[in-house]
Amino acid sequence: MGRNPGDLLQGTLGLLILKALAGEDRHGYGIARWIEEVTGEVLQIEEGSLYPALRRLEDRAFIESRWALSENNRRARFYAITPAGLQHLRADASTWMRFAGAVIRVLQTEPAVV
Repeated sequence: MGRNPGDLLQGTLGLLILKALAGEDRHGYGIARWIEEVTGEVLQIEEGSLYPALRRLEDRAFIESRWALSENNRRARFYAITPAGLQHLRADASTWMRFAGAVIRVLQTEPAVV
């Protein structure tokens, strides 16, 4: 039985948001669109998940926000990664990459017959 890709996202959304902000400040919709585009639409971030995650990251001082005008001249809240957030991203990404690599190795290995 297959799992919904959204289930795999749980616990990694903060990491994906920090990565989206590592290159430039973005508003919430811009963060979601960047993740969707990079993953070829495999991961789709719903507002009900995105904004609570942004709030948690802001509460931990990994991101900060400010109000500004979006590219279509609408007022939007823009988020920026902080130095603490960048440090957390580096540490978390390293751990996640090791974990993902281990899972890939297991999935690509033929089981031994006992």
